[in-house]
Amino acid sequence: MGARTNSISEVLYEEVAAVDTTEIIKLKATAQEEWKPIIEEWKPIIVWRNVILFTALHIGAFIGLYQLIFQASFMTIIWTIICQVLSELSVTAGAHRLWAHRSYKARTPLKIFLMLTNCMALQNDIIEWARDHRCHHKWTDTDADPHNIERGFFFAHMGWLMTKKHPKLKEMGGKLDLTDLTSDPVLAFQRRHYLPLIGFFCFLFPALVAVYGWNESFFVAWYTACIFRYCSSLHVTWLINSAAHTFGYRPYDQNISPAENPWTSFTAIGEGGHNFHHTFPYDYRTSEMPLFLNFTRGFIDVCAKLGLAYDMKVVSKESAIEDRIENEEEELYELWTVLQINILDYLSANDQLETAEMESDEPEPSQTAMKPITYNFMDYCF
Repeated sequence: MGARTNSISEVLYEEVAAVDTTEIIKLKATAQEEWKPIIEEWKPIIVWRNVILFTALHIGAFIGLYQLIFQASFMTIIWTIICQVLSELSVTAGAHRLWAHRSYKARTPLKIFLMLTNCMALQNDIIEWARDHRCHHKWTDTDADPHNIERGFFFAHMGWLMTKKHPKLKEMGGKLDLTDLTSDPVLAFQRRHYLPLIGFFCFLFPALVAVYGWNESFFVAWYTACIFRYCSSLHVTWLINSAAHTFGYRPYDQNISPAENPWTSFTAIGEGGHNFHHTFPYDYRTSEMPLFLNFTRGFIDVCAKLGLAYDMKVVSKESAIEDRIENEEEELYELWTVLQINILDYLSANDQLETAEMESDEPEPSQTAMKPITYNFMDYCF
């Protein structure tokens, strides 16, 4: 079954992770008022265990990178890339688009495949991942956002995993209804057997395939297909939380931090169209970018052809165009306002110069009055 277009009201009613604008405004207001004493007392608490684990992981990843370049066989390099893509797909097509946003539905075989490869990705179990992501969408850039970009690029990238959760995140996250996740038998199985599943699929299976498949050294296979691949896939996901909330253009909504970032869309196989995604979080495509920048969409479309995926939600083309036009009108209005201010300043400076010349017997050219307009068009174009 192909993709279907839902009305905006219908989809927003169904969407579990739709942005809660009213709550965001309230949260930002209370952060300045009633929450101020609590925030002043609360300081980020570093989880040193995670810091040590991440440090060890990155040391191992550098070893794996060296081996991938100088020691690994060609088949091991290809297998490492395949494992990387499988890890990313489990997050993009699985934890993100299927379970966190319910932007499409999947048959049990596809669910099981995405759940098992998600164990290879090791980014917490899907229920916890989806809960954090729903918090991120509902309360973006507030203290209830797990990786709030307002707390800095590094925090949004990976620092949020090295500190204890903000008390407001715990409070707001506890209000979410996760019954659609906890009642899913595939997710319940993953949570119940999570440790042995990640132990095998993340740290053993990729290496064993290389060892028994083409006689690769276990030492090389483990550091490349397991450790380096795992660290690399983490950073690819983290860049969506950091880089895609910092760099890029915002054609659908210029008032939010998420941006369209083709580079992260390529590395994260389709997740970099972040301005579109935060404007239309229920759309299974997550962007209007072409397929070579959205491999996940192509994967879901193929699964739909095979009968494994269905009921894919998409925003109507008219709605997307309307949002772009409205956003462009706002940008043009701001641009015109800035130009008017600069023109008035320029005219005022010239009037002052003429007045000074009339009052002076020997007028000297001013070095400041004729200062050209220095408005940077790039600020509004990109």
